[in-house]
Amino acid sequence: MGKAKKTRKFAVAKRIISPKDTRVKSVAKTVKDREIALKKKEEPRQVEQGISAMFFQYNTQLGPPYHILVDTNFINFSIRNKLDIVRAMMDCLLAKCTPCITDCVMGELEKLGQKYHLALCLAKDPRFERIPCNCKGCYADNCLVAMATQWRCFIVATCDKELRGRIRKIPGVPCMFITNRKYTVERMPEAFGAPR
Repeated sequence: MGKAKKTRKFAVAKRIISPKDTRVKSVAKTVKDREIALKKKEEPRQVEQGISAMFFQYNTQLGPPYHILVDTNFINFSIRNKLDIVRAMMDCLLAKCTPCITDCVMGELEKLGQKYHLALCLAKDPRFERIPCNCKGCYADNCLVAMATQWRCFIVATCDKELRGRIRKIPGVPCMFITNRKYTVERMPEAFGAPR
């Protein structure tokens, strides 16, 4: 018996599923994503109502006496720089100022313990106005951002760069911080006492 001749078969491969087939998981996922996107486009858009106190980027609600939401690190840095909070605020804004403290900031000061006892005593000063907040024990920065967006009649006083970045995104809310042992306000044209 002779040996059978074997010829090589060119361009023959196993039959595989096409990558565009709907049975492939990645394709099925993209199809679902497209369907969800189409449903979102069909839904009516919800546009937030503009704040009536805003005149372009200028907030008409801000005026003397100024209400200033104070953060924990702002109180700590004021103590380190030997600044009287109320007097330094008045020197900066050249008007009557009322420092305000939310419940979350007060809770954060109490949690810090004995090391920040002086800051806690300062926060309990009768010149400071206590503002109740709706949030139940949340992070103090989130509470301040929520209060600033909801009311827009506050100046937020903080030395935290991350929080200042979040406040800058809210139109019409100025931010107070400490530079060269003085208070400074950014995005507020009427602050004549603030160093530039």
